[in-house]
Amino acid sequence: MTTDSQYLETLLHNDIPLTREMGLQVVDWQQQRLRLQLPLAANVNHKSTMFGGSLYCAAVLVGWGWLHMRLREAGIDDGHIVIQEGQINYPVPVTGAAIAQCEAPDEKVWNKFIATYQRYGRARLNLNTQVRNAGSEEDAVRFSGQYVLHR
Repeated sequence: MTTDSQYLETLLHNDIPLTREMGLQVVDWQQQRLRLQLPLAANVNHKSTMFGGSLYCAAVLVGWGWLHMRLREAGIDDGHIVIQEGQINYPVPVTGAAIAQCEAPDEKVWNKFIATYQRYGRARLNLNTQVRNAGSEEDAVRFSGQYVLHR
């Protein structure tokens, strides 16, 4: 685990205790892509698949974590990140460990977000995240969330 990954996992476990109970692990932060993992056992439902609420949390948290790490890289540490709204789809069940991931939005979108924040002290960013069964390339969850950064 890289120091960035360890930093984020510690932050999540300390600031959002639910993540510790869910068994959330930071897999990696590389090339502006964040991946988190959830074990099935701590998040299982009555159908022996992953609980939808846990999947929603993973989808939101990977976006939150991505934004936190990207802002950290940009040297911006004076803001608070909140999720304002989100839309989620569950096309297939998660039957084992889940991998949640978030990749960078278009560079123009990112630059506008930063410029807006620096000018007004508040900015919104839409991030798309996915959750997959570990080892699969098929999306089990698709999430689109609007995150707000404010001073």
